Amino acid sequence: MEKLRKAVGDIVSELGPEKGSLLAILLAVQDASPESYVSEEAVNEIARLLNTSRSMVYSTASFYSEISLMPRGRHIVRLCINAPCEDAGKEEIRKALEKELGIKLGETTQDKMFSLEGVSCLGACFMSPAIKVDDKVYGDLTPAGAVRVMRELKEAAKNEHIS
Repeated sequence: MEKLRKAVGDIVSELGPEKGSLLAILLAVQDASPESYVSEEAVNEIARLLNTSRSMVYSTASFYSEISLMPRGRHIVRLCINAPCEDAGKEEIRKALEKELGIKLGETTQDKMFSLEGVSCLGACFMSPAIKVDDKVYGDLTPAGAVRVMRELKEAAKNEHIS
């Protein structure tokens, strides 16, 4: 708990204790978390340091799809579920990803390597259907292309453990 308080305190000191910094603070706290989320303890500490209500911090965190209040995998796979991607074959992409990863939309793999999330928009309608893995967008996907992206990430992770 003390380690968390220090980490959150350092982030708040760096970004500023103003309420206008709340979104940036939440994103930075999430980035600093090994499980890519903002914990209940972090919400409480942010509220304390910004001298604001816990509900303000929680409602801001829960509003943005980029922020999670639940532990997630090392790689966040976001699937656009909006109309342009829907019309372009999003459902086939979803099924291929779920089969390849062995999880459903909204779940995390047992090895904590991947979380699969549905989001309203990736801002990549011009290349739908699209997914975003961490900070990289992959567009004009086919089911096989989406599976290939997952397999490349799995292979890269394997190579990291060998090195």
